[in-house]
Amino acid sequence: MSAPRIGVSIVTMGDRPQAVEALLASVAMQDVRPTRLVIIGNGTALPDYSSTPGLEDLDGGVTTIELPENLGCPGGRNEGLRRLAEIGDVDVVIELDDDGLLVDKDVFRRVRDRFAADDRLGIIGFRIADETGETQRRHVPRLRAGDPMRGGPVTAFLGGGHAFSMKMLAQTGLWPAEFFFTHEETDLAWRALDAGWKVEYDPELLLQHPKTSPARHAVYYRMTARNRVWLARRNLPLPLVPAYLGTWTLLTLARTRDPKGLRAWAGGFAEGVRTPCGERRPMRWSTVWQMTLLGRPPVI
Repeated sequence: MSAPRIGVSIVTMGDRPQAVEALLASVAMQDVRPTRLVIIGNGTALPDYSSTPGLEDLDGGVTTIELPENLGCPGGRNEGLRRLAEIGDVDVVIELDDDGLLVDKDVFRRVRDRFAADDRLGIIGFRIADETGETQRRHVPRLRAGDPMRGGPVTAFLGGGHAFSMKMLAQTGLWPAEFFFTHEETDLAWRALDAGWKVEYDPELLLQHPKTSPARHAVYYRMTARNRVWLARRNLPLPLVPAYLGTWTLLTLARTRDPKGLRAWAGGFAEGVRTPCGERRPMRWSTVWQMTLLGRPPVI
């Protein structure tokens, strides 16, 4: 791919207006201009961003989408991806959390060059760091997470900042909207790997993001368990489903000290077992082996 056209998609619930303004200013300062910017209001109205300084002259302009209800993170992002696919003037889309910030001016140029150099590159995950430069261990997409500056091929990526090949999405499908929150990144990464696309982590692509805990969300424990079961049911060969879920059950029991959280987790696990999880497309055993060689077999 030569000089792929870059699109940017941002989902917001309307509760971080100052953070969104700062993020848009960091988009405007990039040394490679995006072709198009899409902002999705997830169950909220949006202000007029078309005259944002530095963005008013984008070739494709600023597109806003106001959804009547909150579709969750993956559902909201899907609306932006569908609109970009319909318009058809973007080859690579960069999705950014609405409370993130691009500190460096060359992020889009690096993304463009990476995708131009490899037509089988499907996903690039950014490095997430707080304002002090610290990257939380859970934000490094590999088991050996001690060095957040070690990049390369991985089996997962971070939802806060990443870039997708639109050609890949046309083959793999979009985010699993039914997940609503948590593990949607893993589902999409596994499908990309199984379709023969590369997933890479590039620590030079930095998104500054406030330090947070996923447990801050009231639904965290329930949806973590439910979606973990759905993830296995949708994507894993049958012999690996109990191994994967058994491993994560043991890890959860060892790590969780909150009795209410454990009860919510158990309820979510039961919900994941008994409710529809979407289309089942088990990955090939060759993909299982590839993930094992990358250091993260799909049993953990």
